[in-house]
Amino acid sequence: MRFHGRGGHGIKTASRIVGTAAFLAGYEVQDSPIYGAERRGAPVTAFTRIASSAILERGVITQPDLIICGDETLLESPASGVLNGVEQAAALFINTRNLEAIRAQGKLHVRMVALDITQRTSDRIGKASALSVGLGAAAARLSGLISCEQLGEGVRTELEELGLDAPMIEKNLLLAQEVYAELETVTVEPRKFSATAVIHKMGYDHVLLGTPSILAPGNAEARQTGAWRVERPEIDYDSCTRCGLCFVHCPDGAIALDEQGYPVIDYDHCKGCLICLEQCPRHSIRSKKEVRSW
Repeated sequence: MRFHGRGGHGIKTASRIVGTAAFLAGYEVQDSPIYGAERRGAPVTAFTRIASSAILERGVITQPDLIICGDETLLESPASGVLNGVEQAAALFINTRNLEAIRAQGKLHVRMVALDITQRTSDRIGKASALSVGLGAAAARLSGLISCEQLGEGVRTELEELGLDAPMIEKNLLLAQEVYAELETVTVEPRKFSATAVIHKMGYDHVLLGTPSILAPGNAEARQTGAWRVERPEIDYDSCTRCGLCFVHCPDGAIALDEQGYPVIDYDHCKGCLICLEQCPRHSIRSKKEVRSW
């Protein structure tokens, strides 16, 4: 199975939860993540292989049996790789509350399963930044290989390793049970794979592609990353003293200063990290749950 999400969603942990639970169920397991820029909001992919015999294959999964998508906005970006090999998948799971709108577009010819993991995580945990347990529970249930009890053991093992306290682990266990109970197993048809080895010849690109040379402006401005938010920062200008700390500490340059020196948030590119809220000495910045047009 292949997991897709963004930095901060806990995609790597979701993969590990499923891998650990499957190992406890007696299977051979392999799980590994892959990501580029290690930053909040950047696309992240993780892979989990489960088998009843030794797993000899390594690397990325190009023909997944199950695809777990933790952020529906990734479906709009071909570069995310969510839909690579989707024709071979038994199902595509999407963390969304509006599956019918996605189906209505008629672009995805695969069985789609959906559940609003974000809302359930927010209800159970009090915040919805980390979706690892919910996504892991969905994958475990869809696979049909892992019982709810084994899933719980996997969740506890991984969260204890991350240092979460007992009350928070218990909340996550309840979340895992809830998600597991709401989904059904997907039938994965066995495949026949060729034993013929494929050798890929690697060419060499121009040296400029392998050096940190900046030859053209980037496309960061064109990519409206504001859709990644769960919460949005809002400024109370009545108490703002124009100290500029939010402007200085914004990691994405999404805060500018107007002619009077007041901070202005670019919501097209603000990812909702809320660092500005933490840095404001007057607590003039508050968070508000993001509301999207679904």
